[in-house]
Amino acid sequence: MLRDVDLAEAFVANLPIIAAFTLALYALAAVCAVREVLNSRTAQGSIAWLLSLLFLPFPTAFLYLVFGWKRFEDYGEVRAYAGRATRAARAGELRLADAKTSTSWPVLTRIAQIPFLAGNSVDLLIDGPDTFDSILAGIAAARREVLVQFFIIRDDGLGRRFADALIERARAGVAVHLLYDDVGSKSLPRSYRRRLREAGVRVAGFNQRHKWLRVTGPMRLNYRNHRKIVVVDGQSAWVGGHNVGDEYIGLSADFGHWRDTHVRVDGPSAIACALSFCEDWHWATGTPIRPFLPVPIPQPGDEPVLVMPTGPADTFEDCGIAFSEAISRARERLWIVSPYFVPEAAMQTALLAAAMRGVDVRILLPEKADHRLVWLASYAHADDMVDHGIKIYRYTAGFLHQKVILVDDALAGIGTVNFDARSFRINFEITLWFTHERTIGKVAEMLTRDFKQSRATTAQDLAVRSFAFRFIAQAARLFSPIL
Repeated sequence: MLRDVDLAEAFVANLPIIAAFTLALYALAAVCAVREVLNSRTAQGSIAWLLSLLFLPFPTAFLYLVFGWKRFEDYGEVRAYAGRATRAARAGELRLADAKTSTSWPVLTRIAQIPFLAGNSVDLLIDGPDTFDSILAGIAAARREVLVQFFIIRDDGLGRRFADALIERARAGVAVHLLYDDVGSKSLPRSYRRRLREAGVRVAGFNQRHKWLRVTGPMRLNYRNHRKIVVVDGQSAWVGGHNVGDEYIGLSADFGHWRDTHVRVDGPSAIACALSFCEDWHWATGTPIRPFLPVPIPQPGDEPVLVMPTGPADTFEDCGIAFSEAISRARERLWIVSPYFVPEAAMQTALLAAAMRGVDVRILLPEKADHRLVWLASYAHADDMVDHGIKIYRYTAGFLHQKVILVDDALAGIGTVNFDARSFRINFEITLWFTHERTIGKVAEMLTRDFKQSRATTAQDLAVRSFAFRFIAQAARLFSPIL
């Protein structure tokens, strides 16, 4: 009884503090609700947020700050400073634009805010050893500038080799910039970064200026920079699915062979990759930089390439629009490879429409899981596709991590975009689009080999799924908007 009295007295004594906290909580919930109404993208999602904010302001208001509040007006200012609006005209003035290809793909070109650039050579890099042999050789040959950006950088064998390569070039007088994502590289120790900085490498985290609890702005923990870009001397660029870690070169005991794809481009498209990096660097650090531009700009090949950075700072959901456009253009073949398959309703509709047109729609996914929740949700979505005539394959020769799309004999996309809402709406991503028959042929051959190392999901597979597995997968599917 005495204890109850003490608790009651403590409650009364702290009543003003409790009242103030409750009032502040409801005020925050009201601000979040107004923000959601003004910036609503989908009615279903907004209604869910509004009801939760009304009936459960704690902890919903704080969750909304992380997962629902998107504000990147300052990134728009960075884009304006970088001259995005003038890039298409500038490419035309320098006679770098491939007008015919750009006209054939007007939606992709408009989203990229730059045309297909002509005169590139393209090298398809299959798996980690070839990819990092190429990247490290490119860095070693740098004479003016190295720009590096990865979602994940680990302090392991490959990570230290990578750091050594950057340090060697920095000490040789090359300007070296390294940008990493704070969430993806959360385990990167300070000693790793300090060693780079002491050697002259400029190192920054993407949220360096935008701490997730800073008072002057919203939390941005949910919005990650998933791009993987390396640019050397404004002439060569590497983009694809690999991060910097031993598992990406097949040295993980858990995953074994790591199936991934990168691409090296030499020519004007490397400059477009550098411009994307410079925008991210400016936003992350507050310090604008200009990429090194070789004069004249080399055009070592005959392939047009479109460089398309996308992300939550876009006015529209540009990444989703681009992939929807590519899917809608398919008439004979649509092959999609992704480690995560969590499509939103509009993307599901586009895939089903392609199948109904008689297109050979194939989706290649990993048999192994690295993120269990996403893997389970992918099963639920993929099983629905099988029910509607879309072919689902599971890669069995290791872990599959590549992000590739192939449309007929007309278009191939390679980059960092996973086939999920996070990549389409939340993350900063980059895709390189190719139309030349040479690269299209190489991608088709590569994926044909991958399908041969995979198993097709059949109606019988669906029939023998246990109730428990189907229930858990469907439950995981409920988290699709934030996976």
